[in-house]
Amino acid sequence: MRVGLLTGGGDVPGLNAAIRAVVKHGEGHYGHSIIGFRNGWKGVVDGQAEPLTRQHIRNMLPVGGTLLGTARYHPRVEDGSMDAVLATLEAERIEALICIGGDGTLHAASKVAEAGVRIVAIPKTIDNDVWGTDASIGFDTAVTVATEAVDRIHTTAESHNRVMIVEVMGRSAGWIAATAGIAGGAEIVLAPEQPFDIVKIAKFLKHRHRAHASFSIVVVAEGAVPAEGTEMSYTTAYGKFGEIVAGSIAERLKFEIEQRTGFDTRVTVLGHVQRGGTPTPTDRILGSRFGVAAIDAVTRGESNVMTALRGDKVELVPLPEIAGKVRYVPDELLDVARALA
Repeated sequence: MRVGLLTGGGDVPGLNAAIRAVVKHGEGHYGHSIIGFRNGWKGVVDGQAEPLTRQHIRNMLPVGGTLLGTARYHPRVEDGSMDAVLATLEAERIEALICIGGDGTLHAASKVAEAGVRIVAIPKTIDNDVWGTDASIGFDTAVTVATEAVDRIHTTAESHNRVMIVEVMGRSAGWIAATAGIAGGAEIVLAPEQPFDIVKIAKFLKHRHRAHASFSIVVVAEGAVPAEGTEMSYTTAYGKFGEIVAGSIAERLKFEIEQRTGFDTRVTVLGHVQRGGTPTPTDRILGSRFGVAAIDAVTRGESNVMTALRGDKVELVPLPEIAGKVRYVPDELLDVARALA
């Protein structure tokens, strides 16, 4: 069988582990030919295909990023790119396609599956917001990086008696903020799921600094917003590709906190640092498990499904079930963050 493989959307650590697993298991166990497409769906549209063998994936397990390259591009019926996808898959004699990506890539994968292509998807996103799976590739590494940053921020915050704001990724869901905030001992965690009240934040910081501490750490997800009707007006800033402008919420918080408390406040925006570098063992294992499960599913004839971690098992969930859904941080986890302030 000729099996296509692509990685779409933003890169995350652990992608090469999944690619490696697909190639090793697909070629070594089943005798399949694995064909990689460069730069996600754009590579399928443009016909950028290349064979992937054991030689290509040697020593790639601990390497971050993706050896296939990636792009934020999704085929559409309206502009003819969906027809180009189908034409490329036919020309390359692709019998099934494994797509590794986040919400956008997986949504496109479902549409291609509806057009008659055998599709199996693998979830990846450092935001951990893909519905239907307990974890996505890249999340554990991002939390590890963010937690280390918060740990390091503590010493300089305490030395200078400052409020330190650490902005992490998290457009619609605050998984990185919540988990890294708890693990790093942040005093305040702000997530998109629970809009905040700047008056209460300022009051808490002043009380804390008067009572028992001369510094504070605030971890904020990039998608966090103030609650309606509170004293802080703010509109999320977006870039030309629809991404949230890094640092916008953190800088606004810095201004508000300094104005309301008089405390010296500094900002650290982790940005793409969270995406890069060596994947943690957890992400290497998850990527490997998803890769093996995906090639097994393809071989069995499964289609329009996604590999998902459910408890300690990898299962398959229908792609149409996850369309338009976001896996939000549960209130219980955010309550823990508040309880440990």
